[in-house]
Amino acid sequence: MKLSRIAAAVAATALAPAVFLASPAFATGQESGTPATGTPTAPTAPDQGTADESGKDESGKEDQAEQDRKTILAIIADPMASQHMKDAGHKAIADGPAAMRKFIETDQHDIRLDDYRILILRLLNGAGPGLKEGIQQLLKSNPNLEQMRHFLAVTQHELRDEDNKVDISRLINGAGPILKEKAKEALKGTPADRIEFLKTGQHEARDQDNRVAIAQTIDGGGPELVKAGLAALNGTPADRVAFLETGQHEARDQDNRVAIAKIIDAGGPEVVKAGRAALAGTPADRAEFLKTGQHEARAKDKKAEEEQGKGNEEEKPGENKPGPGTGSGSGSGSGSGGGAGNTDVTPQGGNGGPLATTGAGDSVWIAGGAGTALVAGAGLLLAARMRRAGSERRTA
Repeated sequence: MKLSRIAAAVAATALAPAVFLASPAFATGQESGTPATGTPTAPTAPDQGTADESGKDESGKEDQAEQDRKTILAIIADPMASQHMKDAGHKAIADGPAAMRKFIETDQHDIRLDDYRILILRLLNGAGPGLKEGIQQLLKSNPNLEQMRHFLAVTQHELRDEDNKVDISRLINGAGPILKEKAKEALKGTPADRIEFLKTGQHEARDQDNRVAIAQTIDGGGPELVKAGLAALNGTPADRVAFLETGQHEARDQDNRVAIAKIIDAGGPEVVKAGRAALAGTPADRAEFLKTGQHEARAKDKKAEEEQGKGNEEEKPGENKPGPGTGSGSGSGSGSGGGAGNTDVTPQGGNGGPLATTGAGDSVWIAGGAGTALVAGAGLLLAARMRRAGSERRTA
């Protein structure tokens, strides 16, 4: 029995300090009136839901306001964010937690809808008929955010490609051989091929066709046309377009002017008249003169020349016309004074009878003989002339 009492006393002695130190009075120092030394007091737990300056609560987690602030900053940092979105985000952050929560839950979606509407409306600038119709139908349906995103990401490109196909098909009509071939290849290719063709390919193919057309135009052309055509071939694509649209016609007209001047220089009155009128007229007048006008004017000159030649032949003297005092016959002779025809001559002042070789006195004979000799000489001279004329006609 003594041993058991001793063991109990030893156990009580060992437990007494531990119980005493753990009591509330000792922990607060109220028993002795002084605080305990050597052991720190336990810190008071902060209220739940409060955060320090870093935006974190006692558990190390961010509070809701800080999370909203970072969410808004990410939204407005997006490259697709509009200026309106950025301004509204900054304002929500400045206005506090409630404004930030409202921005995230409501305002950002409304603003993004407006931004997408603006982006879609901007597609109308330069859009083809298919894309324009698609935009109008979408906006009339009061689309939600997802529908507008799909239109911007997918539908607009499909509609644009359809418009590109229509544009390429139209280029084939009236195109040169090279442009036509390249256009058909683009229609069989991808949407990217069609975009590239409309952007650059069509212009390169058209310029190749223009080069061929210029070479054909200057082949056999006048000096000015050849000169202008070669300059265009050595120039830019714009130079070749300008030559085919206007330059070739100006150069050809210069060559026509030179050709008309040469025709006038060797032409008759009607050719000169018509040629000068063409030079004073339009390029079409000059082309018409060279095509038909010169030939018509030349025919008029030839006709006038023929009529003038006939008139000159009718006015020549001594042809098929009887001379004075020759009678009605045609004379002929050897030039000795004799010949057929009316050779009777009446003496001046006589009665028409033959002259006598003997008769009534010398004075009368001399006077009569002299007159007769003069008349006879004139008759012989006239007869000789008529014989020569007749001989010339027979020779001709």
